[in-house]
Amino acid sequence: MRTSEMKILNRGLENEMEVRGYRPCLWKMILVGVGAVCSGGLLLLLLYWLPEWAVKGTCKPTSLKDAHTLLLRTTDEFRQWFRARVHVLLAPGKNPFSSLELQSTAQLLNGDSDHSTTHEDLHGKFSHRLPAKIHYFTHHSTKYFWNDATQNFETFKGLEDMNLSCAALRSEHSSGLSKTLQEYRGLFFGENEIAVRVPSLFKLLIKEVLNPFYIFQLFSVILWSADDYYYYASAIVLMSVISIATSLYTIKKQYMMLHDMVAAHSVVRVSVCRGNKDIEQAMSTELVPGDVVIIPANGLIMPCDAVLVHGTCIVNESMLTGESVPVTKTGLPSSAEEGVKTYDIEEHKRHTLFCGTHVIQTRFYAGELVKAVVVRTGFSTEKGQLVRSILYPKPTDFKLYRDAYLFLLCLVGVAGIGFIYTIVLSVMNKVPAHTIIVESLDIITITVPPALPAAMTAGIVYAQRRLKRVGIFCISPQRINMCGQLNLVCFDKTGTLTEDGLDLWGIQRAENGCFSPPESQAAKANLVNTVFVACMATCHSLTKIQGELSGDPLDLKMFCATGWVLEEATEEETALHNPIMPTVVRPPNQSCEIGIVRQFPFSSTLQRMSVVVRKLGEKHMDAYLKGAPEIVAGLCKPHTVPQNFTEILETYTRQGFRVIALACRQLESKLSWHKVQNLSRDLLETNMEFLGLIIMQNKIKQETAGVLLDLRQANIRTLMVTGDNMLTAISVARDCGMIRPHERVVIADAVPPKDLSPASITWCYTENPAQNIKDNQTVEVNLGEAALDDQLTQQDQGYHFAVSGRAFTVITEHFPQLVHKLLLRATVFARMAPDQKTQLVEVLQSIDYTVGMCGDGANDCGALKRAHSGISLSELEASVASPFTSSSSNISCVPNLIREGRAALITSFCVFKFMALYSIIQYLSVTLLYSILSNLGDFQFLFIDIAIILIIAFTMSLNPGWKKLVCCSPPSSLISGPLLCSVLTQILTCMIFQVLAFLLVREQSWYETWTPQSDACNVSSSSNAHSLNVTTPPHPKNIKNYENTTLFYVSSFQYLAVAIVFSKGKPFRQPSYKNWPFMLSCVGLYAFLFFIMMHPVPAIDNFLEIVCVPHDWRTTLLIIVVLNAAVSFILEILILDVILWGLVVRDSQGLNWTTNSPTTNTPQTAHDRWGSALLSWLFCQRKKPPRVKYMHLALKLQDDTDWPPRPSSITYASTPQSSTSAPL
Repeated sequence: MRTSEMKILNRGLENEMEVRGYRPCLWKMILVGVGAVCSGGLLLLLLYWLPEWAVKGTCKPTSLKDAHTLLLRTTDEFRQWFRARVHVLLAPGKNPFSSLELQSTAQLLNGDSDHSTTHEDLHGKFSHRLPAKIHYFTHHSTKYFWNDATQNFETFKGLEDMNLSCAALRSEHSSGLSKTLQEYRGLFFGENEIAVRVPSLFKLLIKEVLNPFYIFQLFSVILWSADDYYYYASAIVLMSVISIATSLYTIKKQYMMLHDMVAAHSVVRVSVCRGNKDIEQAMSTELVPGDVVIIPANGLIMPCDAVLVHGTCIVNESMLTGESVPVTKTGLPSSAEEGVKTYDIEEHKRHTLFCGTHVIQTRFYAGELVKAVVVRTGFSTEKGQLVRSILYPKPTDFKLYRDAYLFLLCLVGVAGIGFIYTIVLSVMNKVPAHTIIVESLDIITITVPPALPAAMTAGIVYAQRRLKRVGIFCISPQRINMCGQLNLVCFDKTGTLTEDGLDLWGIQRAENGCFSPPESQAAKANLVNTVFVACMATCHSLTKIQGELSGDPLDLKMFCATGWVLEEATEEETALHNPIMPTVVRPPNQSCEIGIVRQFPFSSTLQRMSVVVRKLGEKHMDAYLKGAPEIVAGLCKPHTVPQNFTEILETYTRQGFRVIALACRQLESKLSWHKVQNLSRDLLETNMEFLGLIIMQNKIKQETAGVLLDLRQANIRTLMVTGDNMLTAISVARDCGMIRPHERVVIADAVPPKDLSPASITWCYTENPAQNIKDNQTVEVNLGEAALDDQLTQQDQGYHFAVSGRAFTVITEHFPQLVHKLLLRATVFARMAPDQKTQLVEVLQSIDYTVGMCGDGANDCGALKRAHSGISLSELEASVASPFTSSSSNISCVPNLIREGRAALITSFCVFKFMALYSIIQYLSVTLLYSILSNLGDFQFLFIDIAIILIIAFTMSLNPGWKKLVCCSPPSSLISGPLLCSVLTQILTCMIFQVLAFLLVREQSWYETWTPQSDACNVSSSSNAHSLNVTTPPHPKNIKNYENTTLFYVSSFQYLAVAIVFSKGKPFRQPSYKNWPFMLSCVGLYAFLFFIMMHPVPAIDNFLEIVCVPHDWRTTLLIIVVLNAAVSFILEILILDVILWGLVVRDSQGLNWTTNSPTTNTPQTAHDRWGSALLSWLFCQRKKPPRVKYMHLALKLQDDTDWPPRPSSITYASTPQSSTSAPL
């Protein structure tokens, strides 16, 4: 048999997939058709749910080139299957970027002429060419085209595929495309539209109804109808209709919300250059990569990703990043080294206008138009990719959901036993075949409760509403449960842990290679005309929007400290004078003016920004530079940098100050305005003269320290990931409590290989370790296996690693074996670029941390989306920047989110356990009744499912989160010792009491086979009646009997007992007595059941098909149900909450190990050693290896005497393993 050819799509990317080709096979299709008819359509449903079977069952393997159908499979841990149909595009060329003039008019057709796929008509102007057939398919809104050269499918992103240099992009692509070329590219890229199609209600209905659960419901309803349970079947149909309607409303609402968020201003009219100087108006949907659009002076919402080639724009990118501070975008550099660089949308994002962002205003010179070249359109844009990630999210890799399916399979297995038991029993009692089939299948339907899906999601829906009330908005509700498992949270520093705005503490100028004394104010009269203040006043990206200064908070604070005034040229002034400077700054009440000729925006990669300025009346221009002190010092002439630069810098950074360095350079007089516009940034930012330091005070937010303390006490590890200076970050980490006073910090300073020297890491201790360090220092690990006194000893040896962005890159590349060991104790990550933050989150996830990320959204978008739970601090109600958006400007949202996540997670456990017990209790009742050829009645089923189960399942989910975080996290698995023990003990308890009641009732003196004439309430009359009516036939379904009545009462009370027992409160949820709807429901149902049991009401008895029993037996039943509830409560409290929970807490503390383990007492410290040892042995915990990678690594490091490295030692990279030199 021929195997299909397999290729890899998107190799090395997040959406990497395997692809195989198939062609239709006639005999297989006939077989499937016959099977579908014979199975009544069930086979088609199975193939609908399993695309792999559908393709392999109807097609035969073939090469990708000849394939009609493709089978796709993701290469990630989820290994999802998808199917795609191959289409054919007719076009005059095979590459959208090829020149039509160079195309041969005798192109050969590729592919089969009898292809049964959709053909697209060519535009009339291409009809003179012999068209080529291009095979393509669409998957998740992305088109993949066949490439004959690589023999694989590939996607066209946009203009980047041409690998153009910045200079080439400006010179060769700034005039625009001809109409013909634009239409040709449109064949490949389609309409420039991020189309979020809102499906019709009918389509959504069909998709929802074909869910396996509802198919099972349909099967159950048909079965119950066949067994004459019409009322119950009707009620279940009504429940299903309500459930489907609610689901459709929610899904439709989500689609509408996303559609509205995306569609706003997505289709606009734009001015497009058509070569030479022709400009035409066009709809934005017609844009293709290579088009040149004109940005109007009053701005617009960008309909595509485009790179600026002329002019400057002020842009609000809050839609993408959540950061509302306007950003300045400048024209793409085209000269010297920068011009030679290949254009990259990420590297040159300061020159790129992204789709969905708002261009507030533009700047231009001498009537020149502000032009931008379209680089990406549609779903290829940054906005399109974010929207696609929402439309097609990865499955939630959460153990709870996997275990839930496994648990359901176990219930089905139990039902299988009942199925066989029913058949055997019925055959032995010579029951009719029809009855055997219906009753045996009925046992299976009992195992899957009708309200299970709705009940499982209720807790999440309630949690989402509670989060919204505290200002946390969620676009991915399934992640709320994952928040309950967070054991590590990364925080950005500026704007997250610290205040957004910086206060100027002072300045320290440098003159003649020496620092002057620090000065508190820059606006002093004697400083106004200094170069230092001129640099402060000009080196920024501020602009005036509607007459008010706007821009980066640091720039704003720095400029305002000078007291200078900023003026921008009007449109009329710009048109009149060719060399006019668009932005002018001047000191107050003085004629001195400085014009900003050119600006190089701040780059987080370069960690600096610069401007070229000209002072009024001077012939030469000056360059001013501002940035990270260590970067700026490296670009200055050595003799201008004070010798004590490092010591002074450390003095400030250790105190937590944000330090900015300034430098200047006088440019040659011959440099004209036009030459400056083409000047390379690298050539400009060199041989500078060091001017001094600006010391900014970055105050910690009032809530920060308290929140971090709460997280540490909850055993949730906290990390700082910032772009700021290392020592500043360490100082802030100490001030906010992330690093405690007695703990040391080890800076891992890594340098890449140079010449013949290998890469190396120098381990620098920020504190003097000589007095504290011991020869055999071990890693502090708060493991469950370690004794408490050992933990206290190790806590005295606490230490943290601090890593810079450069060191992180070197270590991941040259020291891969140290990465995980380092991350186990690293707390501060400084000078981290946005992509490094994302990479850090990925590495932490690879060692099984459940990672949260909290940032302002500006440079954290990638990390926020990559983390299990990303929280963006933004004023926007919802953005695509992260799954969660908090309207509060501080990190108090983090514990709120974790608390609600834990509450939702525990609620999911409670509801699932309750629904599982409900199935088993009903299963036990029905199985026992089947033994006497009886069953529960129609209205009994109805009362249990609607009045008890539905009300209880939905109200028990209303408990909000506990008011504070506790030191242990809830388990993530249903298949864990304590939870299984809880479920099994309750099942055993319910079974014992049901069997006891079933057997006891048959042993009563008044017991007899019930008939309509029986009256057990009056034993004598019952006997007489029975003697007179011996031949009276029983009810055909035998519903009314003493066993049925007894089991109905006992089981009804059991449902309520397990609901109360499973509805846990503290330590993760508020107590159940505060959940008044649940308590009201329980009290009401208990009162009703007690009343009808002790004081029978004939009308109710007839409705529920229960019979009258003596008062003594009612009292006995009361004793049985009270004992049952007491035993259930005692077993749950004693076994789970007191004993077994200790094991969970101990494991949880090991799993949620942090560097900041709290010293407060935890529940397991109260246990006797022998009791813990016995339980550990009983549940195989003694020698059980850790379940997660970081825990296993921490265990290994306990015995590693060489870790952490000694102070000032150097670790060199080598091929087999790293070797550590002796301390310096």
